[in-house]
Amino acid sequence: MITKELLEVIHVAASIQRWNDHIRPIELTELDKQAHKMIIAFVVAKFEESKREIDYRKLIEGGLFEFLHRIILTDIKPPVFHKLMAKKGRQLNEWVLSRLDTIITDIEEGFADRFKKYLFESDYAAIEKRILKAAHYLATNWEFKIIYALNSHSYGIKQTKAEIDNELEDYFDLIGVGKLGLFKKSYHFIDLCGQLRFQQRWAQTPRIPKTSVLGHMLIVAILSYLCSLQLKACPKRLYNNYFTALFHDIPEALTRDIASPVKRSVEGLEEIIKEYEQTQLEEKILPLLPSAWHKEMRYFLTDEFRGRILKDGEKEVVAASKIDKLYNQDKYSPIDGEIIKACDNLAAYIEASLSLEHGIKSHQIETAKEELYRIYKNKKIAGINFGRIFDYF
Repeated sequence: MITKELLEVIHVAASIQRWNDHIRPIELTELDKQAHKMIIAFVVAKFEESKREIDYRKLIEGGLFEFLHRIILTDIKPPVFHKLMAKKGRQLNEWVLSRLDTIITDIEEGFADRFKKYLFESDYAAIEKRILKAAHYLATNWEFKIIYALNSHSYGIKQTKAEIDNELEDYFDLIGVGKLGLFKKSYHFIDLCGQLRFQQRWAQTPRIPKTSVLGHMLIVAILSYLCSLQLKACPKRLYNNYFTALFHDIPEALTRDIASPVKRSVEGLEEIIKEYEQTQLEEKILPLLPSAWHKEMRYFLTDEFRGRILKDGEKEVVAASKIDKLYNQDKYSPIDGEIIKACDNLAAYIEASLSLEHGIKSHQIETAKEELYRIYKNKKIAGINFGRIFDYF
C-alpha cells in the first residue's frame, strides 16, 4: 500500500539542489538526476543482455532503494559521502532504514527485506548494482558538462572532472558504457531524454516545488511500480508498467509539454497531437536505438494509457480488471495502461497539492486539483483504491 509519507518523501527530491556550490545556468535537482539515471540504466542493461541475464526487478528496485537512500542523506558532497560510507557505511545504512521503516513497511510483503539485502549483502543484485553505478556516473557526467564551462576557473573543478572520468573508465567492461562512450546514436537518445529536465511542468503558473517533465516521468514510474507490487504483478508486468511509465512523455522532448486543457480545447486536437507524437517517435526517437529494441519501445509508447496484452505476438487492448484476473502471466506481456494513467494524474494532483500547501496559488492549479479529485475520489482500478490515495491530499 502506498502511504502519504512515502509520496511526500519521493517529492522531496524535487527540492534537493545538485551542484549548488557551483555556477549553474539552470537548477539541477536530485529528482531529475535520478530519472535520467534510470533511463541510462535501462539502455546499459539492454545492451548487457547480450552476454548475461539481467534481473530487471532488482534493477528497478535497486534504483528506488538508492533514490530513497540519497533523499534521506540529502545533499552531501560526493567526496564526503564516499568517505563517510567507507568508514561508517553500515551505521549510515542502518540509520537510513530506521528513518524509512514506518514509511515502507506497508509496501508489498518482502520489499523492506529486499531493501536491507540490497544495502548489506554485497553479492545481492551484483550486476544490477554495477549497471546502476555506471548509470549514476554517466548521468553525473551529463550534468557536469552543463556547468563545466561556467566553472572552468573554479578551484578544484579540474580534479572533479578527472574523478568523474576515472570512475567512468572503471565501467567500460559493460557493453552499454562503451557504446555510449562513442557519442553516437545511443548517446543521442539519452541526451534527448536528458533535455526533458529543461521543460518545466505547469509552465504557465508559478509553483513550488518546480518539477520537470523528466522528473515527473520517474515519479509516475515509481507510482506505477508500487501499484504493480500491490497487485502481485508477474515479473514482465512489473517491468512493462515501470518502463512504460518512465518513457511515457519522451515524445514531449520534440513537441514540448502541451497542457491537458489545451489538448481538450478543440474537438479532435488531442488525436492530432497523438498522431504527431507517433510520427516523431518513428522518425526521430526510434532511429537512435538499436532496431532490435524498436518493437518493445513501440509497445511501451503506443496507446500508453490503455491496458494491453500480447497474444501470439499481436497486441490486444483489454480492461485493467481483465489483466488482473486473466492475463497476469509473463507470456501475455501485460501493461496496465489505465493504472499508469491514474498514476500520471496522481502525480499531477500531488504537484498541485504541494504547491497549494506552500501557499503558491493560481486558478490553473486550484481548478486542476478540483477536477482531478472529482474524477478519482471514489475510483478503484483493478482493486487499487485510488480514491483513498487522492484523499491523502
